[in-house]
Amino acid sequence: MINTGRSMRYLITIVTLVSIIALPSCGRKQRTASSEIKVTWKVYDTPPGADPSVPDSLGGNGFEKIAADLGYTTYEPTQDEMKYFGDPRAKKGGSITLAESQFPNTFRPVGQGSNITTISEMSGLVYETLLSTHPITREYIPSLATHWKVGEDKKTYTFRLDPNARFSDGKPVTSEDVVATWKLLMDPSILEPSMQLVFGKFEEPVAKSKYIVEVKSKTVNFRDLLYFGASLLILPAHEISKLTGTEFLEKFNFNMPVGTGPYIILEKDIKPGASWKCTRRPDYWAIQYPTAKNYSNFDYINYIVVKDNMRLMYEKFKTGETDLYRFNMLSTEWLINDTTYDALKNGWVRRCRVYTNGPMGTQGITFNMRKQPFSDKRVRQAFIMAYPRETLIEKLLYGEYEAYDTYYPNTVYANPSNPPVKFDPQQASKLLAEAGWTSRDQNGILVKNGQPFVVELPITKDSERWITPYQQELKKIGVDLRLKFMDWNSLIRAVDERNFTIFVYGYSGLLTPNPETSLMSSLADKNNNNNIQGFKNAHVDELLKEYDSTYSVQRQIKIIQEIDGIAYNEYMSSFWWNPKGIRFAYWDKFGMPEYGLSRYAQLGFLYGTIVSSWWYEPEKAEALKEAMKNKKDLGGDKSIRTIDYWRKFTN
Repeated sequence: MINTGRSMRYLITIVTLVSIIALPSCGRKQRTASSEIKVTWKVYDTPPGADPSVPDSLGGNGFEKIAADLGYTTYEPTQDEMKYFGDPRAKKGGSITLAESQFPNTFRPVGQGSNITTISEMSGLVYETLLSTHPITREYIPSLATHWKVGEDKKTYTFRLDPNARFSDGKPVTSEDVVATWKLLMDPSILEPSMQLVFGKFEEPVAKSKYIVEVKSKTVNFRDLLYFGASLLILPAHEISKLTGTEFLEKFNFNMPVGTGPYIILEKDIKPGASWKCTRRPDYWAIQYPTAKNYSNFDYINYIVVKDNMRLMYEKFKTGETDLYRFNMLSTEWLINDTTYDALKNGWVRRCRVYTNGPMGTQGITFNMRKQPFSDKRVRQAFIMAYPRETLIEKLLYGEYEAYDTYYPNTVYANPSNPPVKFDPQQASKLLAEAGWTSRDQNGILVKNGQPFVVELPITKDSERWITPYQQELKKIGVDLRLKFMDWNSLIRAVDERNFTIFVYGYSGLLTPNPETSLMSSLADKNNNNNIQGFKNAHVDELLKEYDSTYSVQRQIKIIQEIDGIAYNEYMSSFWWNPKGIRFAYWDKFGMPEYGLSRYAQLGFLYGTIVSSWWYEPEKAEALKEAMKNKKDLGGDKSIRTIDYWRKFTN
């Protein structure tokens, strides 16, 4: 989904992104890549391969031959699967320019202010996890670790690090980096309490050798391998191990610790408030691994900031200042009606609608249940019933969106018994009356205990279109909804500090639900986490514990469906709509896989998907340049191309 409010990054949100960026296969020799990019960041010159002083039984040379006997497992994709690990036609080189509506508050990968989509995408380019997940089956596959094993107690996890793995400064990745990363995340002073909630389920990791690291979970949890193996971004011990969380926040703001991923963001390429650039690493340690070599193809990924001005962002795309435009609620009318500009008429710009199997996000209005008037469930329900959802889908969204009534749309986890909340102002008025709002002042505004019913809603300018009709409907039933325009960063800061009563929100979806980071009662009274509503429910807390400990997929589904029903019936959030497919336009100078986007791609992470799997086509770029110079039509289909590869996929 696209952000209309905040893209709330649950902890595991980045798994999908990481899994499509660097998926090295074990047991392959690294080769040097040719590139015109000058390596200026390497300060160490560590020879490739394993430290010869480390024996094979502790992860050194020869480990692959004895790994199975030691109880380790790994994954080697078949040749038939390789097309899903990037397109073999992909070329290295060129650049792509993208637009963002806000400049990030920080560039650090973890800690205060890092839990937004933009940072998740950038972190997925710069950092890696121990394991990744298969782009089709979601099975675990190697990343920084070549092998792993799960103990008989289902609580002990052991990883063997790839001896070839290197940080961008040239230092090798070792078990100490894993230990130091965990310790940093467990420091409450990094001001991201969901990290302590999730990684506090583990004992401190133990470095068994330079390449072997072991961690024990305090309880049996089916997601432990997903958490520790496939979501923990590994940071360099030589930069973070001596820092407290507070010191980490102070040291890394508009700069980043070195990473192991295929890209680097140099501090000189960050222009505060205006732009930043990712540079491909020709010395990336896994650049020739079979499952990684066709990913991360652009030499440069340029981001420019077009602050809070969707129309200007769109116009910059139409003139070629940016290369890609993703359509969302605010721009659907341009997708449908703006079809006569030269670039589109001449086939210089192409449009796509791609259907994927990715989970949909959620968006709408949410309430701070810690504060009046929204501590009253009847008031929350009334506010939801006052929103004219169906009319807006028809009139403002041209039927391009579909309504939903669940926290888990487009997944098996959605509770089928959730009763749709329809627009019903009469029932909304009755509920407000039951809550004590029975009289009106001379302006027609409801009054209770001598106080008029006035609510302030902070929004960005882009949200106004979806809120003005709501404001009008609330006025009819006696509520004065006052809009306060704020820039996005200030708005998010207020929400993180719980200085709000009502908020336009946006959550990204997860393949494996992780509701504890937004519904666990222990987070309700803490700042800087995803339980922004202040939700507390003892039964949900118990269900969350059972969910963690059961290995039955069917039971997991039933538990999440029950949680979905409980949370839904608290009316702490309204639900709006989701688009029919991921819709975007691009200048015709790129190549893409036949399936367009990865199987589990989501609109909110479209940029990350495209910059990881597409590539620059010099021949197309030259043809485009000549066509623009000579006002020539490139031909081809000018309509919206539908790619439904994954809808037909049966494996």
